[in-house]
Amino acid sequence: MKGALRQALTVAAKDLRVAGRTRDTLLATAFFAGIVLLVLGFALSGGVVSRDARLSAPLAAGAIWTALALAAAVGAQRAFAQEQEAGALDQLLAYPGPHGALYLGKLLGVLPPLLLVAAVTVPTGLVLFGASEAVTAAGRALPWAALALTTALGVLGFAATTTFYGSITVNLRAREALLPALAFPILVPAVLATVQATRLLLEGGWSPEVGTWLTFLTAFDLGTVILATLLFPAAVEG
Repeated sequence: MKGALRQALTVAAKDLRVAGRTRDTLLATAFFAGIVLLVLGFALSGGVVSRDARLSAPLAAGAIWTALALAAAVGAQRAFAQEQEAGALDQLLAYPGPHGALYLGKLLGVLPPLLLVAAVTVPTGLVLFGASEAVTAAGRALPWAALALTTALGVLGFAATTTFYGSITVNLRAREALLPALAFPILVPAVLATVQATRLLLEGGWSPEVGTWLTFLTAFDLGTVILATLLFPAAVEG
């Protein structure tokens, strides 16, 4: 157990060092999320900011999580591509220890950049669609703590799913197209939970219904991480 944890942390530290030096994955992910958010902002709201939370909250929630889901796919494509492009993926897989630890290490390497992107995307989306102004106009404060929890759980679910399918598609020629096609159907429950939780928080703050959606999202995250860890050896060996 300790050896697997050490291996996962070693892989994650290596990926984060590379990401910190090059910043290509972070910049590409942030740029992609920003473009998606901007396009949806003008397409859905037409540049008009609504002060009604019932109108702005669904638009903001949908656009934010669409941008983050697509950004997660972009980030996960680089999870295994570095070793694959350098011809070192087979050597990495041959390293002594459980292959599931390699998946966990890659997941831990993907998460921090995605969380940084989410930390910018969520406030930007709230401002762009007028959700923050609508909540303030209603005499309520934005529920930042609950939004942060929702964001963390949502990003974890997105990263866990796309990282696993990134390992399946890394050796395929059309991996950029196949990864979203395989991962997004599995992400539908997580997208639904994050959008609904975010919408409810913006419309009325914390409620039992929000807690139900976040409980469901937590179960999705745990189930995905556990199943992906167990299935990862078969996925990479196949």
